[in-house]
Amino acid sequence: MISESFRMQSVQSPIIPIVGQLIQQNPGTISLGQGVVSYGPPPEAIVRISDFLSNPNHHKYQAVEGIPELIKTIETKLQLENYIPVDARQKVFVTAGSNMGFVNAVMAITDPGDEVILQTPYYFNHEMAVQMANCRPVLVDTDEHYQLRLDAIREAITPRTRAIVTVSPNNPTGVVYPEATLRAVNALCREQGIYHIHDETYEYFTYDDAQHFSPGSIADSQPYTISLFSLSKAYGFASWRIGYLLLPAHLSAAVQKIQDTILICAAVISQYAAVGALQAGIGYCRPKIEALKQVRQICLDHLSDIQDICSVPSAQGAFYFLLNVHTDINDSELISRLIREYQVAVIPGHTFGMRGCYLRVAYGALQPDTATEGMSRLVRGLRGLV
Repeated sequence: MISESFRMQSVQSPIIPIVGQLIQQNPGTISLGQGVVSYGPPPEAIVRISDFLSNPNHHKYQAVEGIPELIKTIETKLQLENYIPVDARQKVFVTAGSNMGFVNAVMAITDPGDEVILQTPYYFNHEMAVQMANCRPVLVDTDEHYQLRLDAIREAITPRTRAIVTVSPNNPTGVVYPEATLRAVNALCREQGIYHIHDETYEYFTYDDAQHFSPGSIADSQPYTISLFSLSKAYGFASWRIGYLLLPAHLSAAVQKIQDTILICAAVISQYAAVGALQAGIGYCRPKIEALKQVRQICLDHLSDIQDICSVPSAQGAFYFLLNVHTDINDSELISRLIREYQVAVIPGHTFGMRGCYLRVAYGALQPDTATEGMSRLVRGLRGLV
């Protein structure tokens, strides 16, 4: 019998479609699952589509790395907002979302059998990409607050290690890593001669006194720091598939080969819209995130009522909580019953590499009334099932 590759058999199946199918089978279910926002792109993004349509040449292939206007806009944003002095030592590539940026990076720096250090809980698509590259994901547990354990990361490094991956603000935990911690990871990468891959998809989503920090801004870190960004969340751009990758210039030839083979270039119409979105800038995003704080507080208020049956570590970023439920029930079984019996959906922790019963709650797409009802169902469900 002809079968799929052994390599792909070792890759986990994406969990979002699996949970989505359960939701479709149970109409009326409120989803606290997929990580999207409730709003769409700024008007400035839509206006720029006419610029794309005005020139017949725009329907042809464009530069692999991205259209010049978008590249320039991204470089300006990186300098002004992230304090990253983009120069000849670095290269920007526009990608089809930050997931593609991560795949580009892994393929450019690894050979089969190499190792990439991921923090557990990890973002599942990162773990999947490492497996697809015939590399070994080395998993390092975070502490009870989902913060990085520097000593454990150091101990995990071997001669086959090619990179340490960090995600802050974090998916799936919602934690924000302190600047001092990210500087320490970056220094460790410099010391060991390996890459620091940092995912900043949720850079604008911080709350309370949490501050986002870009390791790419560290002096002289350009030769070994790879930074991933996305418009999907902050700009309501999920289906437009635009992210970007900032990497050392010496990797640009490799990434050019990878992207030209897989994609050629990100959808040009989306790139024109992205120019408009970035020109609208953080001023568009701030009121949206301010409104999201109300939804976040609704979630916190409900979760405070079940602290006797689950742990809810502090989450000052992104739009997630990762609950540690005190039960012997399998997380997949618990989620299935929550959907069937209480019509509320969350994501199981095992897809993020967690052992035990963990549930990711996502609130980015919720309005206050939906958040109130969805969290009420979740609390009732956990009370009834655990």
